[in-house]
Amino acid sequence: MPEADYSLTGTSAGTARSAPDLPYCPRDPQTYRPKIGLIGCGGITHTHLTAYKKAGYSVVALCDLVEANARKRQQEFYPDADVYTDFRKVLERDDIEVVDIATHPPERAPVIEAALNAKKHVLSQKPFVIDLDLGERLAALADAQGVKLAVNQNGRWAPHFSYAREAVRAGVLGDLISAHVGVHWDHTWVAGTPFEQIEDVILYDFSIHWFDFVSTLLGERKATRVHALKTRAVNQAIRPPMLAEAIVEFEGGQASLVFDATVKYGSLDHTYVAGTAGTVRSLGPNLGEQTLTLYTEQGAAQPELEGSWFPDGFHGTMGELLCAIEEGREPMNSARDNLKSLALCFAAIASATDGEPKVPGEVRRLPKGSAPGT
Repeated sequence: MPEADYSLTGTSAGTARSAPDLPYCPRDPQTYRPKIGLIGCGGITHTHLTAYKKAGYSVVALCDLVEANARKRQQEFYPDADVYTDFRKVLERDDIEVVDIATHPPERAPVIEAALNAKKHVLSQKPFVIDLDLGERLAALADAQGVKLAVNQNGRWAPHFSYAREAVRAGVLGDLISAHVGVHWDHTWVAGTPFEQIEDVILYDFSIHWFDFVSTLLGERKATRVHALKTRAVNQAIRPPMLAEAIVEFEGGQASLVFDATVKYGSLDHTYVAGTAGTVRSLGPNLGEQTLTLYTEQGAAQPELEGSWFPDGFHGTMGELLCAIEEGREPMNSARDNLKSLALCFAAIASATDGEPKVPGEVRRLPKGSAPGT
């Protein structure tokens, strides 16, 4: 593969004609096309299977405790797939090499463990675990069994997140100084669903994507402290706090995350990443409609980003796992790597709960009551 050209061509007006060509899109393995089993067929798996069908992946088994859920996905996407209500039947199949486990976190860990013991490669739904020690044990078990364990942290392949991350990794922005994200939208759709029972539905279930984004930008640099808060909006009718924010301190820089989840009009989603040699700014009314601009000494450039978070982010997570299996390496979205993101998330929730800053990694378990099963 030719080396990417990271230069920007300036114009007389001081803006750039082209942006660097960075590897931000999902990848597929060259020849590896395993048979895949899906365990858990809830609402989000419509997006999983949309992405897999588009990518040409072979899903041969669909499993859910409620058979009707699995039958629905079968009819929608893979009519030849077999349907099960017992996940162990999926794991018993020698022809299935990869399983996508999309159950909720409290029930997911024993299924992951059983899949690893059956020597299946695993893609786990996010958030991965509610206990960092458990996550480390599962990652170690995968190593011992000679299989890969990855996490469906699909926001990593949202085009604007992925481009910004690759710009940092390629050195286009120089050394990272700061990252600031803000999401202002209406998340009250959770009313009447199981998500309403999650006390920290914003900082935990939703914001894990943004904590993960910050973690990928840091690379080997360590986050040192996290300060966070949460509160109820004046207009909200549902139970969990809909307003939250966090400040992440890291070596030589800072990051901030702001979430306003009851905004009914004029929604806004913005991302700002600054380094010693450049800045990325992405702006739009929602997660899927983003305009990204890269600023360097040579000027400004706006790459025409391809794809969208849904469903391409889900293509990215599974594609990266399959490429890692084919290439004999750790996936970028490995379980062990994802524990760094969870450490930020757990620290933020603990800080928002007692008002004290926390050191990432010292809060080993999701604070009690933050989510079902804690």
